[in-house]
Parts: sequence; structure tokens; C-alpha cells
Amino acid sequence: MLTDLKTEDRRTALTPHPIDPGTRIGHVHLKVADLERALRFYCGVLGFELTQRRPGAAFISAGGYHHHIGLNTWESQGGSPPPPGTTGLYHVAILYPTRAALADALRRLMEANIPLEGASDHGVSEALYLRDPDDNGLELYWDRPKEQWPRTPNGDLAMVTQRLDLRDLLRAADAKA
Repeated sequence: MLTDLKTEDRRTALTPHPIDPGTRIGHVHLKVADLERALRFYCGVLGFELTQRRPGAAFISAGGYHHHIGLNTWESQGGSPPPPGTTGLYHVAILYPTRAALADALRRLMEANIPLEGASDHGVSEALYLRDPDDNGLELYWDRPKEQWPRTPNGDLAMVTQRLDLRDLLRAADAKA
């Protein structure tokens, strides 16, 4: 069984030929029920910029990239989210470049009265969890520098899930201002 193996042996057994380490996930495409409502949330609240519109679709990004998120109603116009207990997307994780940028995202959510489902310090990152207007799970997070990531005595990653101090996070936005 894989669980009986040391961490490095498990990695090798699961992935004997790893993917190129430069590989990245470039964008996500979400089915939404109401394109205008989705744009009000992703652009109006979170601050993404609209890069292109097509019939039934919109493409948004940060910093001028062609698109980080595609939104479409091609198969979902007026639809409802999948019921709990079914397979599908758990959440989309949006990586912010700094703690101050994540704090700004928290402030935007608060100003728009968007509730959080959770807020966690994972040791490697700090994360905010919420739902978009179509009930898609979102994680907004920033990564700590790799050299600060918690490790076990033998060097394995030691992620945790602890309560994130939101007041302290908001102070990071205040320090940036």
C-alpha cells in the first residue's frame, strides 16, 4: 500500500515521470446562470478587468493577461448550481501577489457585504473562502515565501489549518495605504 511507504517513495510510486515543473494552470472557465451578475461580482467586487465579450461569454483578467477567468452561459443560462453531494468543482483558488493585496480583497468583500465561509492560515498561505453568485467555491489567498513554509524534521511540507486573524490581515491593507 502507498500509505506504508516513505513520503518520497509515495511520490515516486504515484508519479514516476513528473510533469515539467514550469507547467501552470492558465485559466478557469466557469458556467454561470447570469453573465451580468457574474461580471458585477468578479469585476465590480473583486476588481478583475473585462478583456473581451462574446455572445454568452466574457473573459476577465488581472494585469492585462488575455484571461484568467472565462464566464459563460452557453449551457447554464438561468440554471442552478449542482446540489450538495455531487461531483464537480470544489473551488477555484485565486493567488494574490502579497498579503496586502489579499487584505484589499477582504476589504472589498466586506464593503460589498459578501460573507466568508472560512478564513484559514495554512502555514504556507493565508486564505479566504467564499461563494460567488453562482455558488462556485472561491479561495482567495497569498503564499508566504517558500523559505517560510513549515517543514517536518525530515523536510516534508507540514501544512496546517488554523484560524486566520482577519483584523491582523486588514492591518496589512492599512499598512499599504
